[in-house]
Amino acid sequence: MRTEVRDRRFNDIIDQDAALERVATGFDFTEGPVWHPYERFLIFSDIVGNRLYRWSPRDGVSVFRDPSHMANGNTYDRQGRLLTCEHATSRVTRTGRRSHSGHDSSVEVLASHYNGKELNSPNDVVVRSDGAVFFTDPNSGRQPRFGVPREQELPFQGVYRWDPDVDAITLLVDDFAKPNGLCFSPDEERLFVSDTERFHIRVFDVEADGTLVEGRVWAEVSGEGVGVPDGMKVDQEGTLYCCGPGGIHVFDAAGGCMGVIRMPEHTTNLAWGDDDLHSLYVTAATSVYRLRVSVPGQKVF
Repeated sequence: MRTEVRDRRFNDIIDQDAALERVATGFDFTEGPVWHPYERFLIFSDIVGNRLYRWSPRDGVSVFRDPSHMANGNTYDRQGRLLTCEHATSRVTRTGRRSHSGHDSSVEVLASHYNGKELNSPNDVVVRSDGAVFFTDPNSGRQPRFGVPREQELPFQGVYRWDPDVDAITLLVDDFAKPNGLCFSPDEERLFVSDTERFHIRVFDVEADGTLVEGRVWAEVSGEGVGVPDGMKVDQEGTLYCCGPGGIHVFDAAGGCMGVIRMPEHTTNLAWGDDDLHSLYVTAATSVYRLRVSVPGQKVF
């Protein structure tokens, strides 16, 4: 593993001798990893390959959904149901049940339109402890290779909240150039959102009703190498990991970049996994990688 140390505290989080393990490869463009904390498997997307995959240390790789409608980000809700952002259909869906073989059996649509217009292409998704679903909606899935080319119906690229009590979405922010990855702080009082085109991360205070206020630039994501601000996660101590140029950029709670985990491929997203949540599963172009880190991450449900 190669790293770029920008602050000595980086060495307390990332063991320089840790091995970067490639657990699966041979895909077109991987994204959206999420670890099931009880059944011990990883779900991830191959956007260009138009499939969702399931991987476990015991069983290896199997197809979970084919076609996936060019799925991107995935997470679980508080009942353990899989939520998926679909580029080709501009939807956020929920897999209601899973068969004994681990494959999906029932898919329902949570969000597809705003004010009568089709969403752009939902990209990434997180769930708050009260069940509210927050997701980003750039236009990436309306472009060649990563989606289905078609005209954009909405005049902006926003961040939304879906409320389970009323089964409706609310537009929270509409001034992003291209909103992408998002994650909550450990106490859920702040929401971080990466802006791919502006190469920075913004942070918002989260009101009790799910409204986002006091938005401001929290960190710049800069460096050498292939990649843009993309998927991100926060560990249990508030350290934020964000995909960016050259690999995974690691930020302290104040937004200072302590260092970069250099990846061998274009890095897109990441998820905490394994029983102790000390493993970082990383999607990067054609492969999925695993890296052990010192501080555990957050469990999704």
